[in-house]
Amino acid sequence: GEGESEEVQAKKREDWRKLKELEEARKAGTAPAMQDEEGRDINPHIPQYIMQAPWYFGAVKPTLNHQRIQDDTVKEYSRMDEWYKRGVKEGLVATKFKKGSCENCGATTHKKKDCLERPRKVGAKFTGDQIAPDEHIQPNLDFDFDGKRDRWNGYDTTEHKHIVEDFQKLDEAKRMLKSDKLDNELTSEQGLPPPGEHDEDDDDEDEDKYADDMDMPGQKFETKQRITVRNLRIREDTAKYLYNLDVNSAYYDPKTRSMRENPFKNTGVDSSELPYAGDNFVRGSGDAHEMAKKQLFAWEAYEKGSEVHLQADPTKLEVLAREYKNKKQKFKSTVKEGILAKYGGEEHLDAPPKQLLMAQTEDYVEYSRQGAVVKGQEKAKIKSRYEEDVYLNNHSSVWGSYWEEGKWGFKCCHSCIKESYCTGAAGQEAQKAIIYAFLQQYEERLSQARKQKKREKKKKKKEKKRKRKNNESDTSESEDEETAKERRIQEAIKKLDEKEKEIESIMSMDERKRPYNVMYKTEDPTEEELEAYKRKRLRDNDPMMQF
Repeated sequence: GEGESEEVQAKKREDWRKLKELEEARKAGTAPAMQDEEGRDINPHIPQYIMQAPWYFGAVKPTLNHQRIQDDTVKEYSRMDEWYKRGVKEGLVATKFKKGSCENCGATTHKKKDCLERPRKVGAKFTGDQIAPDEHIQPNLDFDFDGKRDRWNGYDTTEHKHIVEDFQKLDEAKRMLKSDKLDNELTSEQGLPPPGEHDEDDDDEDEDKYADDMDMPGQKFETKQRITVRNLRIREDTAKYLYNLDVNSAYYDPKTRSMRENPFKNTGVDSSELPYAGDNFVRGSGDAHEMAKKQLFAWEAYEKGSEVHLQADPTKLEVLAREYKNKKQKFKSTVKEGILAKYGGEEHLDAPPKQLLMAQTEDYVEYSRQGAVVKGQEKAKIKSRYEEDVYLNNHSSVWGSYWEEGKWGFKCCHSCIKESYCTGAAGQEAQKAIIYAFLQQYEERLSQARKQKKREKKKKKKEKKRKRKNNESDTSESEDEETAKERRIQEAIKKLDEKEKEIESIMSMDERKRPYNVMYKTEDPTEEELEAYKRKRLRDNDPMMQF
């Protein structure tokens, strides 16, 4: 601390240094190891955080008890000899009725409503006769997981004595029979047993001789047909021929129950997820290939006079194979060095690869019908020259991922403005509200238009009735109507001319600078507009059009 003097601090540092030196000496073995409360040595190489007991453990001396299982944490389970015991107690039965016992039978272990005896006409409470014995009170047995499932739990070992005694009696009877037979053979004239008889006990003695006759696991020997049937597949597993039902997949031989090729060859399933990859995969994987090489080497060595065998002496074969391999490599290297020393040309061995020299390769690639690479390396996919997965203005989707009423936009916020900032779910809700309001306005306008049409129809009917009644035609009024109609037609022609000029100016612009398409009303054309369109339309079949 800050208040301590320099002498106290120096003493603490010295004590700490001595403690470290003692620890190092204990690890080196020059100093005796620390001992616990029972006098056993504590390994000095144990880390401090394991050896030091926590403060709440209350350890006074060095100890490792805090690392061991504490007695208070060990759960006590029922013992092996404790088991469910049912029935009545053995011993004396009460002769007088006790207070609190069953009023029907007099047993003290249950009440009248739980009594399983026949209801008496007059209960044992009043008569005091034939009081039933007490039942066993079942203790609260607490078995562990294995104890509940132990088939021998609660087994009375004294019962096994009866089985042993039965076997001993059987053996004794066999010995007696054998001794009787021997006596009969000695007293008989031939001294041999009758034909067709043989000793049953000899069968027991020769059981070990014919142990080969027992069924092997995974095989079943049919004695009548003299064939061995293989049961190598668990019945719950999928059969080989059911993995791929394509007729062009791997061939399954039903006679030998073998499927040599991989049934998942052209399905595109990852090799790590295959449940079965064919019999050839098992034969050609692991150390099977190396084992076959060693067997071939053993045959070749035996033919040339070396007494080696793969199964009888594998170590000798391994040593011989290594020596042969090393000698072969040395011989090849000496031959190569001799050729280079005689003819030269060592500088040509360090030439760059053929791919760099010729700018082409002869890599063999084989494809399946589906386009998957069966052999060789697949070509790398050409990347686009445009930037991919680049999102602007906090958008999580690209422009053009959303379309609504003839306009493109962003899917994340339903915005149809290209340079807008993303508003997310709030923007989608606002867009929905706008569409809903637009639909409401559209329905109101539609209803107003229908009402207007009805009014106009009524008005026309009234005018027709008025004309029929008056039956007068005013020529001056008709002339005025014709001039007004012609004026409206000329105005419609002017509008068409302006529209064509606007279209020509837009089409002459660069397509990247053209304005966006906007919403416009689509209404039925009037009579004047139709007449203006007919007059403006080119008529190629008119012979007087040039004049």
